[in-house]
Amino acid sequence: MQKLENKVAIVTGGAMGNGLGIAKVFLKYGAKVIILDSSKELATTLGSLEKEFPDKTILGYEVDIRDKKMLDAICYDIHNKFENIDVLVNNAGVCILESFMNMSDEIRDKQFDINIKGTWNVTKAVIPYMKKGSIVNLSSVTGPKVADPGEVAYATTKAALIGFTKGLAADLVSQGIRVNAILPGYIRTPMVEGMAKQTNKTDPESVIRGIADAIPMKRMGTIYELGELAAFLASEESSYITAETIVFDGGSTLPETNSMGV
Repeated sequence: MQKLENKVAIVTGGAMGNGLGIAKVFLKYGAKVIILDSSKELATTLGSLEKEFPDKTILGYEVDIRDKKMLDAICYDIHNKFENIDVLVNNAGVCILESFMNMSDEIRDKQFDINIKGTWNVTKAVIPYMKKGSIVNLSSVTGPKVADPGEVAYATTKAALIGFTKGLAADLVSQGIRVNAILPGYIRTPMVEGMAKQTNKTDPESVIRGIADAIPMKRMGTIYELGELAAFLASEESSYITAETIVFDGGSTLPETNSMGV
């Protein structure tokens, strides 16, 4: 029996990037995967997944996770179809680079509303249908560990998810629901490519190469490697782990300096 066999798993932001990698790994391990995403790419992604995993259960709902009423209706519908929700992966998020003094309230609020409030909204809508299970929050090394210029709002939201994870784990442990967070470093995703374009519009690939060169492993992580970690935290293999934060960055936060050492 596969470690996620017949587990009903919701993955937010699963139409592309990290969420897509997580969805694919979950399907590989036998989960029934429901993707929540606001992207117009969702329909294309669902079609591709159905071809790749023809014997698996795959559903998708186009939704903005800022919309609490729609999330409540979707989770009710999922419950009616499957009777229970076993896993929630809060992956959906946005990053918009802008210096603190130049950042408008609108740019700040979009990141706060999706990354923090959106995660809160989805979790609150899902929990009534979880008898026990696992919640995996996608934080970041940005905020809790490191930050670059222009990331004040994003770093704030990702640091907040650590507190959310700890507090939620304490609230839900008596219900048999575990809550953990993954702190990814740089993984080549549409978000990272977009940030590279914001940094250097004429040569974003130079930014990508620079990021990889600065990582001790000399490469970015893959969405599938991240998916494997999420699957571990979603499965009974991690049954004694809750309120934990796991850095997933190829050692990028390891060096103390760039000049010291042999």
